[in-house]
Amino acid sequence: MSAPPGTEHPGVALPLAPYAAHDATTRGRRCHEPAPEFRGEYQRDRDRIVHSNAFRRLVYKTQVFVNHEGDLYRTRITHSLEVAQIARTIARALRLHETLTEAICLAHDLGHTPFGHAGQDALNECMRDYGGFEHNLQSLRVVDQLEERYAEFPGLNLTFETREGILKHCSAAKARELGEVGERFLRREQPSLEAQLANLADEIAYNNHDVDDGLRAGLITVDEVAQVPLFARDYALVREKYPDAPARRLTHETIRRMIDRIVGDVIRNSTQLIAEGAPADIDQVRRSGRPLIAMSADLRAEHLELKRFLHERVYRHYRVLRMTTKARRVLRELFEILLGDSDLLPNEHRAAAAAAEATGGIAAKARVVSDYVAGMTDRYAIIEHRRLFNPGARS
Repeated sequence: MSAPPGTEHPGVALPLAPYAAHDATTRGRRCHEPAPEFRGEYQRDRDRIVHSNAFRRLVYKTQVFVNHEGDLYRTRITHSLEVAQIARTIARALRLHETLTEAICLAHDLGHTPFGHAGQDALNECMRDYGGFEHNLQSLRVVDQLEERYAEFPGLNLTFETREGILKHCSAAKARELGEVGERFLRREQPSLEAQLANLADEIAYNNHDVDDGLRAGLITVDEVAQVPLFARDYALVREKYPDAPARRLTHETIRRMIDRIVGDVIRNSTQLIAEGAPADIDQVRRSGRPLIAMSADLRAEHLELKRFLHERVYRHYRVLRMTTKARRVLRELFEILLGDSDLLPNEHRAAAAAAEATGGIAAKARVVSDYVAGMTDRYAIIEHRRLFNPGARS
């Protein structure tokens, strides 16, 4: 098979493929705006995401380890940057829109709660009778409604293509509420290739960096993870080439080779899938019936094995479980006390909760409280919990 398009001149951006997203053919924004003069539409999206309050808060939100446990562990913001870096490499090789891909990657976790998935689970349980909580939908809610920066519209007023990429999955009931951006879930269509790529890059990034963080934290040993084929293959090559290198460098060399191996596999396999599907444009991508960005079957199996290893040995390690138990309690207690007495909310949130309850009842009020709690950083949630439940804490 010939080299994938874009890899003949690595590092050089080639013209976009016809099946890529193009600025000139965007489906537009919810509120009309004149086209940017010196930027593309998706560059404007990317820039708005980077300047948002929600993006800045990701620096103090948990990936696996609570922010105050150590300065070198991944947070939501470093994770998002790593996702974007992986995705941009693949996007360039496949002649997809790099900037749209980057925008989706940087925005995909904007709605995440403090304390990672433990926080999401706790908030979803709290919201069970009020419509539930899902961080993917919350990310869309953040960019559509909750960010308050512009005089003419709520949210960031992003393009359809960026919003489509942020919304990775959605139930039929929720899709009906979301209008155009939810229609593909009802029609069983695919999103753009850029959106498919951002989703896969997210998985690649967290699997590989959770190995790194798990080793750094001492939750797993190199000998243990070396039983997993995806890691073992490159680790053996690195040890042979650098027999005297310190353990930390051996780990880094192994992980970067793992990522490189996976990225190359995705580029080659996706090139073949796109050739077989032969989409003429982005609309045909959406009607293709299956994802066209994917790992090969063999590598996918190895990646899933690594994922299972991390689930059992890292995410279910007793030290992580102790943290997640505390995290669930903190968020549950914050939600319950604030829903029960909205006078405890800061002024602007108190006013929003009162207005929501007046028009939509307790469910609408609960949504405002969940917005407030979900927007907290790890450290702010801990401080706010202390203020409300510790008699000796400053209010």
